[in-house]
Amino acid sequence: MSDLRLQPFDFQQALARAGLRADGTPRAHTDVGSASAAGAAGAVPGGFRAAMADALKGVSQTQFEAQRLQREVSLDNPAVSLEETMLAMQKSQLGFQATLQVRNRLVQAYSEVMNMQV
Repeated sequence: MSDLRLQPFDFQQALARAGLRADGTPRAHTDVGSASAAGAAGAVPGGFRAAMADALKGVSQTQFEAQRLQREVSLDNPAVSLEETMLAMQKSQLGFQATLQVRNRLVQAYSEVMNMQV
């Protein structure tokens, strides 16, 4: 039989291969997100487009935070509590559901406008 030797797991190397930063956020996401949010603001600062971009960015951040906490709990990090993780997951789910409802209402309004007689 051959001698099997296990190497220690290098978490930083695994994150780099997956394209993630140490906090679990994608490397390209934050760089692209800031540029698209600046472009999405358009000519009207504080307009609907900027508000939607900020809201989507906030929902995305809560989802990344919930994923990070889930990973930390699964790795048995004593600094992260299960209660904190569950609360972050619920906040993330609530934000996503609210975003989905806003999208559905916008699609419904768009459909009604497109079906109007001119």
